[in-house]
Amino acid sequence: MSQPLPRRCMRDQIRDRLLECILEGTYAPGHRFVELDLAAEFQVSQSPVREALRELEVMGAVESLRYKGTRVRSPNPVEMAEAYVLRAILEQRSAELAVPCPPAVLDSLRADLASLHESAQDRDVTRYSRHALNFHRSIVVQSGNHLFLEVWENVQTRARLPFVAQHLSAELSSCAADHDAILAALEKGEGALAGRLLRAFMESLLAKLPR
Repeated sequence: MSQPLPRRCMRDQIRDRLLECILEGTYAPGHRFVELDLAAEFQVSQSPVREALRELEVMGAVESLRYKGTRVRSPNPVEMAEAYVLRAILEQRSAELAVPCPPAVLDSLRADLASLHESAQDRDVTRYSRHALNFHRSIVVQSGNHLFLEVWENVQTRARLPFVAQHLSAELSSCAADHDAILAALEKGEGALAGRLLRAFMESLLAKLPR
């Protein structure tokens, strides 16, 4: 018989799963989390659920309001703008460090890029957001800088990609096309060029954010 997972592991798994759903837009701003329901869903006691929600609050993904419970935070324009400024810097340097990219990483990027184009054509904001996150995260992971990745992942709660993608739903095909040149540069081992393109893309999103 396998041993039960330690409570810390369960807390981390619950936090990561809830954060994934928030970032993908499965849980929209204002969605209320009920500890009892989550405990039943994950088949755990309320303690790891409560701890996971507290961590998400520290990360800025949820907020706890008196008499209203814990809810997904609404996008904050100032935080979003700051998040995209930081992403621009992090991803530029990550691309510079990412080359040469192993074939497996390039294959993964190609697959995500293909899905970006397909979901943009279908105006599928949820799918687009998922593969956009995968594409950019893969580059940060390939940088080999673990602190970059930690900061980048924390920034995503403020960047609110699904909200931005919805705001730019008419421009998703153009946004997906911007990634073609980024991948081409990485395929050629031109990390500095890929970095400049990534930064330019992030700054273009920054200019289009809702105020």
